[in-house]
Amino acid sequence: MKNLLFICGANKLRSPTAAQVFSRYPYVETDSAGLNAGADMRVSPEQLEWADIIFVMEKSQRIKLAKQFRKHLNGKRVVCLDIPDKYSYMQLELVALLEKKVGPLLK
Repeated sequence: MKNLLFICGANKLRSPTAAQVFSRYPYVETDSAGLNAGADMRVSPEQLEWADIIFVMEKSQRIKLAKQFRKHLNGKRVVCLDIPDKYSYMQLELVALLEKKVGPLLK
């Protein structure tokens, strides 16, 4: 079983979409969170400890995550997907992009 944590800014569009898409994969558990103060679900140390792979959508989020949670990331794999904040929840283009970038890492 792989535990995947998807992180974006507000946890409204990209990361919840990713969690939904990959929750259908066998042997995968997913969760999502946001880094911004007003995020629907703010990332927590417990989520980071739970995750086997942490996915961020943008390089700036990787930096922010490292600054805020450095001690909780020790030995964790953090992958930047380089997906800009221009998609809506479950938008087909976003789903296709996520499957293209994340899917190969799950094999």
